[in-house]
Amino acid sequence: MQRRIRAFLEAQAAELGAARNTVLAYGRDLKDFAAWLDGRGLDFESAGRQDIEAYLVHCEAQGFSRATRARRLSAIRQLYRHAFEEGWRGDNPALRITGPGRERRLPKTLSEEEVGRLLEAAGRTGRRATERLRNACLMELLYATGMRVSELVSLPVSAARGDPRMLLVRGKGGKERMVPLSAPAREALAAWLQARDAAQAQARREGGQESRFLFPSGGRSGHLTRHRFYALVKEIAVNAGVSPAKVTPHTLRHAFATHLLAGGADLRAIQLMLGHADLSTTEIYTHVLEERLRRLVLENHPLARG
Repeated sequence: MQRRIRAFLEAQAAELGAARNTVLAYGRDLKDFAAWLDGRGLDFESAGRQDIEAYLVHCEAQGFSRATRARRLSAIRQLYRHAFEEGWRGDNPALRITGPGRERRLPKTLSEEEVGRLLEAAGRTGRRATERLRNACLMELLYATGMRVSELVSLPVSAARGDPRMLLVRGKGGKERMVPLSAPAREALAAWLQARDAAQAQARREGGQESRFLFPSGGRSGHLTRHRFYALVKEIAVNAGVSPAKVTPHTLRHAFATHLLAGGADLRAIQLMLGHADLSTTEIYTHVLEERLRRLVLENHPLARG
């Protein structure tokens, strides 16, 4: 079963251009499914529809969220579609299984005042001046563009050259999109590029190689990792006097979309900038705005106060 999983993941990465994080998530989910089957004397080739449904019941009994169960079923469906296409299964037992669906929870967001404090605090977070310039650039770009954190930390430096008004972002599935940069974001980017290039020049003089990433790191990936940036955002939140429990990179992505919508931006334009494949994914932000309008009426309308 491990060999089948490896072959499937390689196909996802090579043929479909699946993002590394998607491949890793599929791998974790399928290894859990494989272990569950193995405990019942089954494998991928012998498991049927009832076995897959029993596994999903098992996941629910373990207390997994609807989103987690839906993702695991998606991984299993993709695996068996691959199995059928490759000919090592004559059928697709997962084809007609209905998933639990996703919960339509309202995304957590931040007020404009809180975001302002975070942006100001980013410029004074870090032991060295270069770190403070990098942190300011990271936060300004994240709020100005609504990028996913994986898209942000892996930006190539070539995308930022020449004082760009727009950034070319490579998103999920290798899809590319253009996102506009605000004036503060461009200023923070220019300041960071100057500091970054000086540091890279010093590294070359010491025998090192120049990084192709905008936010280089000495780790295996070659760029700042998602986990390091997540911890960094928490540190910035503390310095800004904003509860770190409220602040994640994804919260700033939500703030970008919510504040644009509240300012009158078109939902379709927000969809394109966020890189959502389906407009229905973007429509959740209309509920955030509706909730804000409802509170506005309840708190300020004279009859509501009465």
